[in-house]
Amino acid sequence: MSSIPVRPGMTPVTAAERSDAARNRERLLLAARELIEQGGAAALTMDRLAEQAGVGKGTVFRRFGSRAGLMLTLLNDSEAAFQARFLFGPPPLGPGAPPLDRLIAFGTERIAYVVEYGDLVLAAGNASRGKFEVPAAALWDRHVEMLLREGGVDSPEPWLMAGSLNATLDPERLLHLIREHGVTRERLATSWRDLVTRVVTGA
Repeated sequence: MSSIPVRPGMTPVTAAERSDAARNRERLLLAARELIEQGGAAALTMDRLAEQAGVGKGTVFRRFGSRAGLMLTLLNDSEAAFQARFLFGPPPLGPGAPPLDRLIAFGTERIAYVVEYGDLVLAAGNASRGKFEVPAAALWDRHVEMLLREGGVDSPEPWLMAGSLNATLDPERLLHLIREHGVTRERLATSWRDLVTRVVTGA
């Protein structure tokens, strides 16, 4: 039971109301995914989502706040799965492999993630706090910093180096290279491997 007092004049939310809200949320997310499948992320607007789900536009904004908030919600499950793999999953991405191998695997997996979800990631990057301040971005930086430290990188400020390395995995940059210059995912992964290998080994 919640310990937060109900403000005077407010009716407590019932279990049925919470259940209705959960169903509405899932209906909206299903409609959003259908729109993306039909026309890509660009096809997903708040107006079209409201129409597709058969609800008022105000309902969509109350649920997600903004289009960026909607994109963040759509990415939540895939981002959580990615985090679980590099924090707790099998090596080389997860614990148990040498730091350099984990760094290489992290970048390779992140590139694959951007290839699959890049347009959603770009749209979510317009969230009010900015793409560099979201918890996921902070976690990526801390993870890379930890691997640099474990790899014996001699740097007075490894957190800055971690941020610089992660900047090379910026979705906008990666998608530009892929779409405008025809750079393949494999070439991007090779470039990341060469970069972090030089940083860690000094070669």
